Amino acid sequence: MTTAQETLKTEQQFNGAVHHQTGDNAAMNAENAHHERLSKARESFAGRLLTDAQFSEAIHITEILEREIYKSGSFKDKLGDYAYAMGRSESMDPKRLETTIRDLYRERTGQTMFQLCENLKEREAAVQSQTQDIALNAAHEIEAMMANGNKMTFNRALSEKAQMVADEYGVRDNHAKKLMADAFVAEQRATGVEEVVELRDWGKELDEKYYRPQIEQEKQARAEAKQDKQVPTRLFGRR
Repeated sequence: MTTAQETLKTEQQFNGAVHHQTGDNAAMNAENAHHERLSKARESFAGRLLTDAQFSEAIHITEILEREIYKSGSFKDKLGDYAYAMGRSESMDPKRLETTIRDLYRERTGQTMFQLCENLKEREAAVQSQTQDIALNAAHEIEAMMANGNKMTFNRALSEKAQMVADEYGVRDNHAKKLMADAFVAEQRATGVEEVVELRDWGKELDEKYYRPQIEQEKQARAEAKQDKQVPTRLFGRR
């Protein structure tokens, strides 16, 4: 006879298997869609003009530009820099390469880089009222990351937490950093703190408290190890 506990266990195993299978299917569908977009980009007018190596490099540039947009909301300067660098090494016109990269980005993602920038701005305006609490919590979690991490700088911890906020709400990384900074200051003002500390000034204090001692300890350990290697070893032979 099956007990209630055994039934519950069976249901949990079944649900877990279904969830795992659903996740696998979603990953497979995303991978297939990615390959389809790349194939479409390769066969596009812009893609057909490139060699395999040039196409691969251009696609990587579109990925870098996409990450830059999600980070800062801008792409023109980096697009110009990468197009110039690729054009110089491949003897291609940088301005035409900019157009090619823009076209390949649209084929790969289904939208232009400018459209992504605008979508992020609209998203940021739409979720503005929902982000303060999570941004503040993310700012407070930085100290624990640095205290428990291995030589974790404030800038690194801030960037990781900002990216989590950005991924949660679909906003730019830099916008998430601003939300965290604003929430950090707003909390102090709401509690009547006389001398308000900016988030980055607090970060300098955390670097001195957590990061700097770990670096000094590492330097000391390297110096001691180096000194031990330099100590001559005396060999005594038998008489």
